[in-house]
Amino acid sequence: MNAPFDYAHPFLTGDVKKLFIGGEWVDASSGETFDCIDPSRGLAAIKVSRGGPEDIDRAVAAARAAFEGEWSKWTPFDRQALMLKAAEAIDRRFEDLARLETIDMGAPLARTGLFRRWIQQTFRYYASQAMNTRGDIFSNSVPGNFMAYSHKAPVGVVGAIIPWNGPMITQLWSICPTLATGCTLVLKPAEEAPLSTLMMAEILHEAGVPAGVINVVPGPGPTAGAALAGHMDVNKINFTGSTVTGRKIIEASASNMKRVAVELGGKSPDIVFADADLDAAATGAAMACFTNTGQVCFAGTRLFVERSIYDDFVERVAEVGRKLKVGPALSEESQLGPLASQAQLDRVTSYFQVAREDGARLVTGGEPLDIGGGFFVPPTVYAGVTNDMRIAREEIFGPVLAAIPFDTEEEALALANDTIYGLGGGVWSRDVGRVHRVAHAIRTGMVWTNCYGVTDPAVTFIGTRQSGYGVKGGPYAVDEFLAAKTVWMNLA
Repeated sequence: MNAPFDYAHPFLTGDVKKLFIGGEWVDASSGETFDCIDPSRGLAAIKVSRGGPEDIDRAVAAARAAFEGEWSKWTPFDRQALMLKAAEAIDRRFEDLARLETIDMGAPLARTGLFRRWIQQTFRYYASQAMNTRGDIFSNSVPGNFMAYSHKAPVGVVGAIIPWNGPMITQLWSICPTLATGCTLVLKPAEEAPLSTLMMAEILHEAGVPAGVINVVPGPGPTAGAALAGHMDVNKINFTGSTVTGRKIIEASASNMKRVAVELGGKSPDIVFADADLDAAATGAAMACFTNTGQVCFAGTRLFVERSIYDDFVERVAEVGRKLKVGPALSEESQLGPLASQAQLDRVTSYFQVAREDGARLVTGGEPLDIGGGFFVPPTVYAGVTNDMRIAREEIFGPVLAAIPFDTEEEALALANDTIYGLGGGVWSRDVGRVHRVAHAIRTGMVWTNCYGVTDPAVTFIGTRQSGYGVKGGPYAVDEFLAAKTVWMNLA
């Protein structure tokens, strides 16, 4: 039966949510639509126009026209003022936006409600960066009667392809630097969760973002996404998703040698030493994996525990998982919601069988939950895992934790680094020297010590190895949306 919650939402009116191109709501060229499924019930929330290559062409043309038109005349001060106005507009409608994200992709209100401050931080940080772009003068570095200087200008039309596991946040990594630098954007959200991105476009347009600066085209990755990645008139691609798809994005970008930033998969290590604050570490390690029902790119899904505390600590982590309330995303009591789709439920539960076949020992969870027809699984912990098991090597993207014992610091590092990925990692210890040694030795783009998963838009967010390349967050991210030009002057 359906959960007894009010699923009415002001954005879920009408028969179909359309594409947003050139400041207007338009149908897909094909006329096709798809059902946007509420994962808490397994039922359609609304139909959405299914964008395809022709729609990508329309959106890129609108973005190019805006980039070369009036938008190019906006000063950094004007863009900053617009971003601050947009931040206020989003804040006024935040509850609607958060509730829509909850219905759309299943993150519980307890999670989406926390994003208010983060969204404001992101818009206001990048608004500050709009006034902080500068080049360099090389007058003392060049010969004779010459001077040279560098000038930074917006790179042009940006294409962004974002995943379904948190679009309300991930879209901002592209929207905010686009507005700050004077670029324009074509944004393709995942079919599983396009609604908060469409609503964001509506809010920004009403706040005064000119037509064509932000365009949103939901559609399938193999058609709409591929068309955007390979488009000859797109100057930069931002992609967040799987490593397999990321390789295809990089290959497609060769069409015109466009810039690419890709944030890809992860199988992040979380290392707990016996001298850690074990109460804090148990909660931290559990939530490093279980947050957002495990649908986090940098989730700490490989838990390495010093052998002398292994059995006790794994049970502590499992107990944290058992106490988490899993339920319909609109319930204020729910701490974890459903997985985002039936396909993701099938994928995650398939690994329960894989774990059994490989000989891992189930500590808690390991079976789907029957809650109102939705796509629910409990926090799941496996012990007796070795680093060569599939649950320790492959990204599951669900609340499945693989606990692996170690004896020495050197062994922990060897195991932690034995992966193709390099996005996140964690270290828990009271020994400051050890914390520094291990943090520096883990081959990942980000490491948390005695905490896990803290982020801020003013701080660099980056991966390495097959977790991707390119920067999100911090001032370096702004540079990725700017193109440097050198100017030589003859002073004779």
